[in-house]
Amino acid sequence: MDQSTLLYASATLLAVTFASCYVALIILSPAPREEYPSERTYRSASSPTKHLPLGTVAEPPSLDLSVIVPAYNETERLPGMLRDAINHLNKPALKGRTYEFVVVDDGSSDDTAQLALKFALDFPKTEIRVVQLVKNAGKGGAVRHGMLHGRGRRLLMVDADGASRFEDLELLWKEMDRIAPNEEASVVVGSRAHLVKTEAVVKRSFLRNVLMYGLHTILRIVGVGHIRDTQCGFKLFSRAAAQSIFPYQHLTTWIFDVELLLLAKQLRMPVAEVPIEWHEVSGSKLNVVTDSLQMLRDLLVLRANHLLGRWKVGPPLSKSSTVRPNGK
Repeated sequence: MDQSTLLYASATLLAVTFASCYVALIILSPAPREEYPSERTYRSASSPTKHLPLGTVAEPPSLDLSVIVPAYNETERLPGMLRDAINHLNKPALKGRTYEFVVVDDGSSDDTAQLALKFALDFPKTEIRVVQLVKNAGKGGAVRHGMLHGRGRRLLMVDADGASRFEDLELLWKEMDRIAPNEEASVVVGSRAHLVKTEAVVKRSFLRNVLMYGLHTILRIVGVGHIRDTQCGFKLFSRAAAQSIFPYQHLTTWIFDVELLLLAKQLRMPVAEVPIEWHEVSGSKLNVVTDSLQMLRDLLVLRANHLLGRWKVGPPLSKSSTVRPNGK
């Protein structure tokens, strides 16, 4: 085989390999989720049967804080989390801070939505908006939906299990005051990194800790190694950050937090990390082995799409914009 033939064969092999990988990337990349008309509505204590329009994050804020709670089959854990959060937000020291809860029922098969609505009726002075997704969208999809429809000038993402101490919101709030005094686009991440040597982490299974360290190594390669804890479900976004990040979020699985932080990095937003208290809560829906493999796959898909320019950031959502799946 002469040199020209060898070069031609090598080039052909490279082209076929690239084309195959590109096709695989398209197949593995999540398609934009269909949004049903009913998902753009909510119920609350003031309107328990009539569905009202949600509005969008592109509109001017009408209160100080939106607490976004993704909930999938959370009848057991959600009430305690909501009660702790309301008790904190109603403290005299915080009088004057207006707030709402947006509970996004992620296509639950139990009575999560009805329980949240009953809770709202029990606390009529607290604005609790209950949104039901027709089909399960994944935690990231539920968070994205809530963020795109929150009314606060700041928006907090918090897990329904109550694993994070809600009082630590004030630590995140103070840090955002520091890095974004004029409500510039910014993110403050609650972090459990300081707990690595404590019982909260040491007592977890050996396999879970091995996978945790492996994930951190991969995250450094992906480009968010500057954040020690990307996965904590306690993150505060300014409204400008929510308008710029969430329309362009694609991943809806457990690793969606990494995409949010990568988007913030690409947009040159300040991102701060604040230590918070956290404890393990039983009832987790995370399957350590299968979901870890899914995370690895999604990280590769995420990085490849950004490197090839298939997934891009765009301008912030404007008031005249229509909220479309994944910024399309």
